[in-house]
Amino acid sequence: MILGMTLLGAMGGLFFKRSSRYSIGINKLFITNLFIGGCFYLLGALLNIIILKKLPYMIVYPLTSVTYIWTMMISKFFLNEQISRERIMGVILIILGAILLVI
Repeated sequence: MILGMTLLGAMGGLFFKRSSRYSIGINKLFITNLFIGGCFYLLGALLNIIILKKLPYMIVYPLTSVTYIWTMMISKFFLNEQISRERIMGVILIILGAILLVI
Protein backbone atom coordinates (compact mmCIF):
# COMPACT_ATOMS: atom_id res chain seq x y z
CA MET A 1 0.00 0.00 0.00
CA ILE A 2 2.88 2.36 0.76
CA LEU A 3 4.35 1.76 -2.70
CA GLY A 4 0.96 2.59 -4.24
CA MET A 5 0.63 5.74 -2.16
CA THR A 6 4.08 6.95 -3.17
CA LEU A 7 3.49 6.09 -6.83
CA LEU A 8 0.27 8.13 -6.81
CA GLY A 9 2.18 11.11 -5.41
CA ALA A 10 4.89 10.79 -8.06
CA MET A 11 2.29 10.51 -10.83
CA GLY A 12 0.61 13.66 -9.49
CA GLY A 13 3.94 15.44 -9.81
CA LEU A 14 4.32 14.20 -13.39
CA PHE A 15 1.00 15.69 -14.44
CA PHE A 16 1.78 18.95 -12.63
CA LYS A 17 5.05 19.07 -14.58
CA ARG A 18 3.09 18.46 -17.79
CA SER A 19 0.69 21.26 -16.90
CA SER A 20 3.68 23.62 -16.58
CA ARG A 21 4.15 23.40 -20.35
CA TYR A 22 1.07 25.57 -20.84
CA SER A 23 0.20 29.07 -19.70
CA ILE A 24 -1.75 29.34 -16.47
CA GLY A 25 -5.37 30.15 -17.11
CA ILE A 26 -8.26 28.90 -19.15
CA ASN A 27 -6.34 26.45 -21.29
CA LYS A 28 -7.76 22.95 -21.87
CA LEU A 29 -4.41 21.13 -21.68
CA PHE A 30 -3.30 23.07 -18.60
CA ILE A 31 -6.57 22.41 -16.76
CA THR A 32 -6.67 18.73 -17.81
CA ASN A 33 -3.14 18.00 -16.60
CA LEU A 34 -3.71 20.00 -13.43
CA PHE A 35 -6.91 18.08 -12.71
CA ILE A 36 -5.32 14.67 -13.34
CA GLY A 37 -2.33 15.57 -11.15
CA GLY A 38 -4.68 16.74 -8.40
CA CYS A 39 -6.66 13.49 -8.61
CA PHE A 40 -3.48 11.44 -8.23
CA TYR A 41 -2.44 13.53 -5.21
CA LEU A 42 -5.91 13.19 -3.68
CA LEU A 43 -5.91 9.41 -4.11
CA GLY A 44 -2.43 9.25 -2.60
CA ALA A 45 -3.56 11.33 0.38
CA LEU A 46 -6.58 9.09 0.95
CA LEU A 47 -4.39 6.00 0.78
CA ASN A 48 -2.02 7.70 3.22
CA ILE A 49 -4.87 8.12 5.71
CA ILE A 50 -5.80 4.45 5.37
CA ILE A 51 -2.17 3.41 5.91
CA LEU A 52 -1.84 5.68 8.96
CA LYS A 53 -4.78 3.87 10.55
CA LYS A 54 -2.78 0.63 10.37
CA LEU A 55 0.83 1.70 10.92
CA PRO A 56 2.60 4.21 13.18
CA TYR A 57 3.35 7.66 11.79
CA MET A 58 7.01 7.13 12.68
CA ILE A 59 7.13 4.32 10.09
CA VAL A 60 4.80 5.69 7.41
CA TYR A 61 6.16 9.22 7.06
CA PRO A 62 9.82 8.30 6.43
CA LEU A 63 8.74 5.63 3.93
CA THR A 64 7.07 8.32 1.84
CA SER A 65 10.62 9.10 0.70
CA VAL A 66 10.10 6.20 -1.73
CA THR A 67 8.33 8.88 -3.80
CA TYR A 68 11.80 10.14 -4.77
CA ILE A 69 12.56 6.77 -6.34
CA TRP A 70 9.35 6.84 -8.40
CA THR A 71 10.03 10.46 -9.34
CA MET A 72 13.50 9.63 -10.64
CA MET A 73 12.18 6.72 -12.72
CA ILE A 74 9.28 8.79 -14.09
CA SER A 75 11.55 11.71 -14.96
CA LYS A 76 13.92 9.35 -16.80
CA PHE A 77 11.33 7.35 -18.76
CA PHE A 78 8.51 9.87 -19.32
CA LEU A 79 10.36 13.20 -19.38
CA ASN A 80 13.71 11.97 -20.80
CA GLU A 81 15.68 13.73 -18.07
CA GLN A 82 19.28 12.78 -17.35
CA ILE A 83 19.99 11.08 -14.03
CA SER A 84 23.39 11.80 -12.45
CA ARG A 85 25.43 9.35 -10.40
CA GLU A 86 24.90 11.52 -7.35
CA ARG A 87 21.14 11.17 -7.67
CA ILE A 88 21.42 7.43 -8.12
CA MET A 89 23.55 7.26 -4.96
CA GLY A 90 20.96 9.37 -3.16
CA VAL A 91 18.21 6.95 -4.18
CA ILE A 92 20.30 4.00 -3.02
CA LEU A 93 20.68 5.70 0.36
CA ILE A 94 16.91 6.26 0.49
CA ILE A 95 16.31 2.58 -0.22
CA LEU A 96 18.78 1.56 2.51
CA GLY A 97 17.10 3.92 4.96
CA ALA A 98 13.66 2.54 4.12
CA ILE A 99 14.93 -1.02 4.62
CA LEU A 100 16.39 -0.07 8.01
CA LEU A 101 13.06 1.43 9.05
CA VAL A 102 11.13 -1.68 8.14
CA ILE A 103 13.59 -3.94 9.97
